[in-house]
Amino acid sequence: MAKGRELKGRIRTFEGMRKITRTMEMVATSKLKRAQDRVVAARPYAQALSSVIADLYSPTLAERFPLLRQPARVRRVAVLLITSNRGLAGAFNSNLIREARHLLDRLKAEGAETELHIVGRKGLGFFRYIGATVASSRVDIGDRPTPQHAAELVDGLMSDFAAGRLDAVHVVYAKYNSAISTPPTSMQVLPVAPPQRQGKEPVRDYLLFPSAEAILSELLPLYVRNAVFRALVETAASEQGARRTAMKNATDNAGELLNTLRRTYNRARQAQITQEIAEIVGGAEALNG
Repeated sequence: MAKGRELKGRIRTFEGMRKITRTMEMVATSKLKRAQDRVVAARPYAQALSSVIADLYSPTLAERFPLLRQPARVRRVAVLLITSNRGLAGAFNSNLIREARHLLDRLKAEGAETELHIVGRKGLGFFRYIGATVASSRVDIGDRPTPQHAAELVDGLMSDFAAGRLDAVHVVYAKYNSAISTPPTSMQVLPVAPPQRQGKEPVRDYLLFPSAEAILSELLPLYVRNAVFRALVETAASEQGARRTAMKNATDNAGELLNTLRRTYNRARQAQITQEIAEIVGGAEALNG
């Protein structure tokens, strides 16, 4: 019965694993709902901000603001990669890292010098492993980012851009379309591209005080910070969606393996019982003979 005991041990192991993955799936589902709410809550402010800047923007005003500066040649670019601190989320972090590497390779091929800024232990661990230079890193943001986190990440980059030390800033993040659609995406946040009006949205008539210049000088940094904040919250929601999917697949696979092991165990036990009955019958016949 050594084989039977071995099978029973494996069955207990997979039952424990299935309980763990099912619990993690339920936790991810709970966190996903809250993360989705944060994504939805961030959109109205972003849309309103984009609409106001689109109405105020003019080529004449653009010449006065460093964040709108379009460099004649891109020499130095910062790339901000947002990943998670934890794994068990399928290919979520691998896809983000791959997107960042493709972007870095493309920028270097175009003759630009790059500097890498990373959020999350998974991205930081990978680039340190391959010996890449990391300009800055953050592993304390977690799955509940705040606008303050976004400001801390991008304010220094905005200052470098305004001073001419950077010619562009890109953010690599997971765009949240749905729980099962979270493609890795790269977005250029600097220089600020003038937002386009949506559809037939009317041009609003504003009373500007103290002036359009003063308002834009406040709104443009807010616009950049908000873009980074949305990248953070969308990546956080995408992480929970990817983890829920990965844990559901692991739970289903564990269930299938358990069914196979139980069938194998039952067949082995039936074969052993049949053999024992045959031995008893054979022994009785031998005694009678």
